[in-house]
Parts: sequence; structure tokens; C-alpha cells
Amino acid sequence: MLDLTEGRPFRALLIFALPVIGGNLFQLFYTLADSVIVGRTLGADALAAVGATSMIVYFVLCFIQGFTNGFGICLGQRFGAKDTDGMRRSVAASTLLSILFTIFVTLVCCALSRPILDWIHTPEDIYQQAYDYMFVILLGTAAPVFYNLISNLLRALGDSRTPLYFLIFSSLLNVVLDIVFIVPLHMGVAGAAWATVLSQFISAFLCLIAGLRSFEILRLHRTDFHGIGTDLISHLKIGFPMGFQMSVMCIGQISMQSTVNALGSAAVAGYTAATKADQVSVLVNNAMMTAISNYVAQNYGAGKKDRILAGVRASLLQTEALNLLMCAGIILLRHPIVTLFIANPSDEIFSYANGYLLTVAPFYWLLGLLAVYRTSIQSMQNGTAPFAACMIELVMRLAATIGLTAAIGYMGVCLASPLAWAGACGLLIPVYYRMIRTLNFADT
Repeated sequence: MLDLTEGRPFRALLIFALPVIGGNLFQLFYTLADSVIVGRTLGADALAAVGATSMIVYFVLCFIQGFTNGFGICLGQRFGAKDTDGMRRSVAASTLLSILFTIFVTLVCCALSRPILDWIHTPEDIYQQAYDYMFVILLGTAAPVFYNLISNLLRALGDSRTPLYFLIFSSLLNVVLDIVFIVPLHMGVAGAAWATVLSQFISAFLCLIAGLRSFEILRLHRTDFHGIGTDLISHLKIGFPMGFQMSVMCIGQISMQSTVNALGSAAVAGYTAATKADQVSVLVNNAMMTAISNYVAQNYGAGKKDRILAGVRASLLQTEALNLLMCAGIILLRHPIVTLFIANPSDEIFSYANGYLLTVAPFYWLLGLLAVYRTSIQSMQNGTAPFAACMIELVMRLAATIGLTAAIGYMGVCLASPLAWAGACGLLIPVYYRMIRTLNFADT
């Protein structure tokens, strides 16, 4: 176990964050492999079909990530407080809630697949392919739920490397299965979806086996589930709002996707290629969120205010340095990025992709501020301010998508994310420093 309550904050965060960044990038590799192989073997329409459903899939994944990350915060706080019995109850509560959540979400999402595609105005020429891809991904909801649960529990215990090792293996397996299912077996976009689901299941299973061997605290017994009613409630109070907050943010992005869908297949293809590249920045910032989340949770549990302050400063420095590099890389490589996904893209597809990347990438620094401050506040048991910030993001995205798009067209979609990030930061940054001033425990 890596104890983040000791040692130099900058170094501890960097050591913890690097494997998480690697893991998130390999998780993105799942989707990128689907998109590259689909786009270059099945064509632009197939890529557009995957892209048209990407925000729906992302909506579900965001809730899963937020939900299970909340469980990791609960475990991290008890780890920082050296509460062994509380840690075992936390793992039991997290497991039970994840099982119930998986059953509910799988049934609801699969039943509503076609109404959702109608609601987001999926073009008729890609409708069936979009349905085939999304239905399979949603049918396999259990795979990302349990991979993210196990990964977040391991990270709460200080182990950010084990999830990375098995994710690398399953990412490579995903590429192999993509090719096998799409080329010789002719399964189309559904084959890409099945490859993703199977690879994630394998990753979750292998990660679980390694976790059980390394951490006795994860080996649950029947008695660990006795009297966990209070723990179930406390975990829901943190996990559900975090999942809801992350999914609420996606509602605005779904509105953006719906607007782009209405512009036709060329717009969807260009927007999809651009947002795939944009996800690199999102996932790197999410990795820094994971690192600072576990760091703050452990030190909050241990009552170390000065280390929280030092850790947040270090995380901001690391996060913004990475955002600067990603901004420069994406702007310089924006044309090769499009051709990576689509063979011989049209000038219209290039135009849509360039418009998005040149508008969003220079504002990654705002995303970095949002990621660090929001997660730090959540890890200090304040769910109200992050939720309010999510609502601000939602309003800003919807206003830009509906209002600005009516006035300036596609550029309104491109401006939606930077405006949402700025609005949320305007609330969260003052809240963080007010919370720090009012913390009354002494360093130990």
C-alpha cells in the first residue's frame, strides 16, 4: 500500500499519477482502436455511426467512473485514518452497490436504446449501425463497472500500477479482437463493440485476481456484509452525487452531439475524429483527478491540512504542464489526427475537425483547474459545491449549443466546453480556499 500521507507531495503525486495516466490512455486506446479500425476498414459512415452514439456511451461511463470513484474516496479516507474494520465494510458496501447498479443500468439502457437514438436525431443512413454498436456496449455495462470499481479500490489503497498492467494487456487484446471480428468474421461495428466489452471483462477479472492476492482487505467474508446499512448510505451519499455530477456534464455534451448529428454525416465524422483526439486531454486530466482525489482523501482522513494545500499546488503545476503539451501537440498534429481515423477525408470533414480542435485545445488549462479543484473539494466531503458547478456547466453547454449555435452555427458547439469550464471554475476556486481556511484539525 502506498501511504500518501507521508513523503514529498510533488513526488508522491507524480509517482501515483503516472500509472493512472498510462491506464487512462490505454483505456482511450479501446475507443481509438475501434474508431481507427472501423473508419479505415468500414468507411466514414461506420465511423459516424460509432461517433453518433459516443456521447450516450460516454454518459454511462461518466456515471460509472464518478460512482466508483466516490467509493474509492470512502476507502481512502478510512485508509488514511487507519480504520481496518471500516475499510472492510467499505469494500463490502462498494461491491454490493456496484452489483445492484449494474443490473439496473443494463436493463434500462438496453430497453431505451432505440428511443435514445431517435432523441439525438441520428441520421437515417447510419441509424442501424449506430444501434448495433451502442446496444452491445450497453449490454456489457458490467465490464466497465467492475473494472473501475476494482481499479478505484486499489488506487485508494495506494496501488495505481496493477490496473495499468492488465489494462495494457487487454488493450492489445482489444485490437486483435477488433481486427478478427471486423475483417474475417464480417461482424461490422457490432464486432468492434464486442471486442471492447470482452477486453474490458478480461481486464476486470485479471485486476481482481491480482488485487485479491496483494491485499487481504479485499478478501471479503460473509461477516463483512453484516451491519453495513450505515456504510451503504454513506457510500451512496458520496458515490451517487459524483456519478450524477459527471453524467449531468454529459447531458450538455449529448446536446452538442445532437446538434452535430443534425448537420449530417460529414459533420459527425469530422466532429468524431476531433473529439477522439480531445479525449486524450480529458483522460489525462481525469488521471490527475484520480491522483489528487486519493491524495486529499487520505490526508483528510489523517487530518493533515498542510499536506492537502501542498498537494493541490503540486497537482496544479503537474496538470497544467501536461495540458500545455497536449494543446501544442493537438494543434500541430490536427490534420494527421483526422487521417488517422478516416482514409481520404473530404475538405468538409477537415473543416469540422479543425474548427473544433483550434477552438477547444487552447482552453485545456481551464479544464485542468476544474479537475483539480472540484476533486479536492469532493474528497473533503463537500458534494454541494461540485454539484452546483456541474449545473453551471450544464447550463453553459446548453446555452452555447442552443443559443450560440443559432447565431454563429457550428462554432457555438465548439465554444460550449470552454464556456462551461470557465463557469464552473468561477464557483469552485473560491469555495476550495474558503474550505481550507475553515478546516480546524491540526497536522499530525
